[in-house]
Amino acid sequence: MRILIADKFPETFIQQLKENNIDVIYNPKLGEKDLPEAAKDVDCIVVRSTIVNAETIEKGTNLKLIIRAGAGVNNIDIQAANKKGIPVSNCPGKNAIAVAELTIGLMIALDRRIPHNVIDFKQGKWNKGEYSNAQGLFGKTLAIVGFGNIGKEVAKRALAFGMNVYAKDIVKVEFDGVKEFSNFEEVLPIADVISVHLPATSETKNLFNENLFNLMKNGAIFINTSRADVVDEDALINAVKEKNLKVGLDVFKGEPEEKTGTVSSKLQELENVYVTHHIGASTEQAQTAVAEETVRIILSYVKDGTVINRVNKK
Repeated sequence: MRILIADKFPETFIQQLKENNIDVIYNPKLGEKDLPEAAKDVDCIVVRSTIVNAETIEKGTNLKLIIRAGAGVNNIDIQAANKKGIPVSNCPGKNAIAVAELTIGLMIALDRRIPHNVIDFKQGKWNKGEYSNAQGLFGKTLAIVGFGNIGKEVAKRALAFGMNVYAKDIVKVEFDGVKEFSNFEEVLPIADVISVHLPATSETKNLFNENLFNLMKNGAIFINTSRADVVDEDALINAVKEKNLKVGLDVFKGEPEEKTGTVSSKLQELENVYVTHHIGASTEQAQTAVAEETVRIILSYVKDGTVINRVNKK
């Protein structure tokens, strides 16, 4: 079996694949435009954030399996894979703790304005009076939208902080200490923090629009570490300006696919918006867990054709 790994992947697990007589091509610098040529003769493609488009799938004459080394599969053209009968698999839950940790980190950073503190110090400014008026998170109300693996890990940490936690999901929320809500009108007006953990689907596209932002209280913290498509970015920008929302994002519209380079976004102009570099799952612990699951999927397929965690139709 010949496998192309088109994103960063731990060397230990590459060696494990090779020890199982699997031919591994490792090129973590490949982008969407490079994949059609690079993947045309491989049996399996493994990606993290690199886009696997229809052209790549169509030109993959030997392609038998696509693995997303992570949870969401919105960077893979599922429809094109379905047309060719190619299974698509993922690694659900393996990066949940890492994303939850970043989510909590953004909450604290926004409340205490940690980046602003550091920048002022680096520039030789001392503004203790300016930064001595944080609200604190204890006793504050958190609304978690999307209560899957990541949402649950966020809830655990928020409860430990003494927060009052509400959650909404497509299935019933059953979690000690967490209150379920069904209508945004119930909770958004009282939420001090809103954290989004949703997949990108036709139902969630631009879910957070002008109407939902209008429900939020002035000065609330809004965090999205899931997918950029779930937020109407123009409506978000208006809410920051008009309602003084404090915003933490690990994803945004027009995010560069390359690992390094330049970036340009209207969000850069906003004082109350902190944007990280889509690093939610990028801890060594998470990448090890994801790599272990990816290897498990590959070896299972090699052994008897079983596709673990298949996400598309058979």
